[in-house]
Amino acid sequence: MLSVSNLSVQFGKRVLFDEVNTTFSNGNCYGIIGANGAGKSTFLKIIAGKQEPTSGNVHLEPGKRMSVLDQDHSKYDNFTVLDTVLMGNEPLYKIKKEMDEIYAKSDFDEKDGERVGVLQVDFEEMDGWNAESNAASLLSNLGIDASLHYTAVKDLDGKQKVRTLLAKALFGNPDVLIMDEPTNDLDYETISWLENFLANYDNCVIVVSHDRHFLDAVCTHISDIDFGKITHYSGNYTFWYESSQLAARQRAQQNKKAEEKKKELQQFIERFSANVSKSKQATSRKKMIEKLNIEGIKPSNRRYPAIIFEREREAGDQILHVENLQSSLDGELLFSKIDINLNKGDKTVIYSRDSRATTAFYQIITGNQEADAGKYQWGITTTQSYLPNDNSAFFETDLSLVDWLRQYAKTNEEREEVYIRGFLGKMLFSGDEALKTCKVLSGGEKVRCMMSRMMMMRANVVILDEPTNHLDLESITAFNNSLKNFKGNILFTTHDHQFAQTVANRIIEITPNGVIDKMMTFDEYMSDKAIKELRNKMYESVPA
Repeated sequence: MLSVSNLSVQFGKRVLFDEVNTTFSNGNCYGIIGANGAGKSTFLKIIAGKQEPTSGNVHLEPGKRMSVLDQDHSKYDNFTVLDTVLMGNEPLYKIKKEMDEIYAKSDFDEKDGERVGVLQVDFEEMDGWNAESNAASLLSNLGIDASLHYTAVKDLDGKQKVRTLLAKALFGNPDVLIMDEPTNDLDYETISWLENFLANYDNCVIVVSHDRHFLDAVCTHISDIDFGKITHYSGNYTFWYESSQLAARQRAQQNKKAEEKKKELQQFIERFSANVSKSKQATSRKKMIEKLNIEGIKPSNRRYPAIIFEREREAGDQILHVENLQSSLDGELLFSKIDINLNKGDKTVIYSRDSRATTAFYQIITGNQEADAGKYQWGITTTQSYLPNDNSAFFETDLSLVDWLRQYAKTNEEREEVYIRGFLGKMLFSGDEALKTCKVLSGGEKVRCMMSRMMMMRANVVILDEPTNHLDLESITAFNNSLKNFKGNILFTTHDHQFAQTVANRIIEITPNGVIDKMMTFDEYMSDKAIKELRNKMYESVPA
C-alpha cells in the first residue's frame, strides 16, 4: 500500500532517520510512537509529501488516495463547512468545481456540453451525486449541526473547526489516512465516535497520538521510532508498553530458567488475547498476538521521569466546601448553582463541555479569580498545589531552572542546590540541563518544571487543569501512575481518557444550570443513559 525505501533525514550533524525501510499495509492502523524529538511529526510530513527527506523515497500504490488531517485551523476559513469537507476528496472536488463553472457560463456551447458529459461520467463513478449528503452525514456524526453546513469556516468556534477538518480528512474513504494528534481539542464524545470509526475502518491509518486510550482502541500495530529506525510491533499501545517492560525484566533476570520465561510470556500473551474487543480487529489481532514471538520485542530505551507526590501532612476530614458558585465570561454564563463538598481521599474529575468553565472554576478556588456569586472554603488542614492550563506566567524570566525552582523553597535547607537538583533530576533535568534558562524551554519541559515545583510543595490537595498537555507518552504514563498511588485529594480536568478512568473515583460536572455529582468511574459516568439525558438538559441555554 505505502512503502518507505532507504529513507534518511539529517539536520546538520543530527541524524533523525538512517536508511529506513518499511511498509504500511492495507487494513491496519499504525500508531507512531517515540520520545520527544524522535521525528514522529517529521515522518508524517515526509510520507504526506509535505517535506522532502535527505535521501530515499516514499511510494504510494498507483490509483490509491491519501488524506491528511490538517493542523492549520485557518487554512479553509473562506470556504463553507460543506465545501471544506468535499475538498477532502480532491479529485472529486475538482470535477465538481469545473462542472459548476461550466454551468455558470452565460455562453454555454456545444463544446461545454461535451466536456460536462465527460465530467459527469467520472463524477458518477466517484459517487459524486451522493457526495454532499455523505459529507453532511459525516458532519452531523461529528456534532456539526446542519444549520452550520453552509457557514464559513472562519465563523466556527475552535472545536467546530477541528471537527470540520476531521470530517474533511475522513471524507471519501481515503486509502491511506494520516493523522497527527487527531484528538487534540476534541471532547470525549467526539473522540469516542472517532475511535469507533477508525476501529472499523478498512483502509490504512497512520497516526501520532499521546492519548493512550485512543491508541489502544484503534491500533493494530505500534511503530516505534528509536535509534533512527522504525520497527512495527503487532498489538496496541498497552500491549507494546507492557511487553517492552516484560522484555526488559527478563533480560535483567539472566539466571531465570528458559522454561519459566516461556511460561511467563505465554501467560502474558493469553491475557492480552482475551482482552481484544474491537469488532473489526478482534479476530485478526488475536491471531497476531497468539503467533507473536515476544522475544522480538526489545526493551524500551525510553526515560521515564520519577514523579512522586508526597504530603507534608495528612489532611483532616474537611477538604473543600463550595456553595452556590457562579461564573461568566463576556456575558456568557459558564456555570452556576455549584454546590460541592469534597470528602477526604476523593480523586475527582471536574468536567464540563466548555473547557473555559473548568479553568474558571480552578482559577476561582485557587484565589486567582473572583466568582460572580457564591463562596468556597478550604479545610484548615489542607494545602494545595496547582498546575494551571496556561503556565506561561511562571516562566517570564531569564533564571536558570535551579534558581527558578529555588524561588518556591520554604526553608534554607530546601534552597540548597543539591536539594533543588534532586527534584529537577527526577524530571530528567540533570547536569547542565538544570542550568538552562526558563525562556528556552519547550511546552513539555515547562510542564515538567511545574511538576518539580508541585512535588517540592508536598501539598495534600493536587489541582490539575489539563496536565497531559505537551507531555510525551513516557511522562504521561509516569504522571498517571503517580496519581493512582497518591494518598491525598486530587481535582483534575483532562482529555486523556485513560488518565480519567484510572485515577478518578468521583465525577463532578459543572454546567450553566448546576452540578452533577456522582461517585463512580469515568467510563460508568459517560456510558450511563440516564446521566446522559440529565447532562443534555443541564446545558440548555440560560441568560447570564
